[in-house]
Amino acid sequence: MPAPLSPALARRIALGAQGLGGPPRTSPAGTRTLRSTIDRLGLLQIDSVNVFERSHYLPLFARLGGYDKALLDRLTLAADSPYLEYWAHEAAFIPRESWPLFRWRMEANRAKHAGDDTTWASQNPEMLDWVRALLRAEGPLKASEIEHDANVRRGPWWGWSDVKRALEVLFLYGEVVTAGRDRFERRYALAEQVLPQHLLDVDVARPDAIRALVEQAAAAQGVATLADLADYFRIKPQTAVRLAVDELVDVGVLEPVSVAGWERRGGPQEAWIHRDARRPRRIEGAALLSPFDPVVWFRERALRMFGLHYRIEIYTPEPKRVYGYYVLPVLIDGEIVARVDLKSDRQAGVLRVQSAWFERGHEDDVARGLRPIADDAIAGRLAGLLEQTAHWQGLDAVVVVDRGTLAAPLAHAVGTTLVSRPPA
Repeated sequence: MPAPLSPALARRIALGAQGLGGPPRTSPAGTRTLRSTIDRLGLLQIDSVNVFERSHYLPLFARLGGYDKALLDRLTLAADSPYLEYWAHEAAFIPRESWPLFRWRMEANRAKHAGDDTTWASQNPEMLDWVRALLRAEGPLKASEIEHDANVRRGPWWGWSDVKRALEVLFLYGEVVTAGRDRFERRYALAEQVLPQHLLDVDVARPDAIRALVEQAAAAQGVATLADLADYFRIKPQTAVRLAVDELVDVGVLEPVSVAGWERRGGPQEAWIHRDARRPRRIEGAALLSPFDPVVWFRERALRMFGLHYRIEIYTPEPKRVYGYYVLPVLIDGEIVARVDLKSDRQAGVLRVQSAWFERGHEDDVARGLRPIADDAIAGRLAGLLEQTAHWQGLDAVVVVDRGTLAAPLAHAVGTTLVSRPPA
């Protein structure tokens, strides 16, 4: 019989496993703490959007408060970084030691291309060979450093040249790895030019690799359903994840649990807790969650765990956006109570809150008298968090635009007047 967990305890377990809700730091985190936090998460997702801050900086800020971003740059972008990039959840920094665990995915990518003569890779073997030879002779190289008639973008700004396509295909296959970044542009090198021999030599069978990744996902999530475990490293099919879960249960790494209210298709969802998961009595503190933070990146889990219906609206035409362009959920004392659309206006030296909203679940609970956090307390806590965020970003002030249910109380808490919305 699975052990019962309340939804509130399951939420605290999940946040504790993610390194959220601990006592506030009294000094900025150093390299060792940054590294242990990344390793705890297993990865940092990468995204190019920079309207507020690049996404890989934000999970560490949520967990550790203000830190020196240059330390993370040295950890992740240097040629001798202990991390490299691969398609783990999406594009992400992963520990070098985890790279062999994705060999099965690399081989699957190669087999998929080899079995389909309509793919670009199947139709351009000469370009792949040319890029291999060039990297062997001159790597590491950035795509922009490669001189070739085919190194010209096709179409809009996101259109890849054939050289860039070749680099990314070889990256998918694991033949090419990242050797740091320069101004956020990848350096590419052959795997043998970057990785130590023991990582090149290790051959992890697909079932063993998936089991190791599922164990990492379970440790990072604390308590999780099958879908949660599969999504963390985007493992398909779920039958492979289920096999790994059963094996981890057999050896005592995972324990079945039942969480009240966790249902799917009208019935209870199976769930498991990792043997090392803490059961915090409370989660304290305030944090901004990136759209690509593991706490919210799987929308089904975010809805089940927090009642958060969350969608990224970056690619939604502005007139159709509900909340804004780059919207971050706000976590206070273990609950998501608000969301804010942020922009770092470096020219003006301000952190611009483009919109601020009480979370709908918060509003519903307040109406029923169930929420312990009052509106003015949320505004005050968020104001302090945004002032800390502005300082971390090297900005002088917080400006609140008159948009959203939380905008007016937030501006009052910040001690400023609302700024009018620009005309549409």
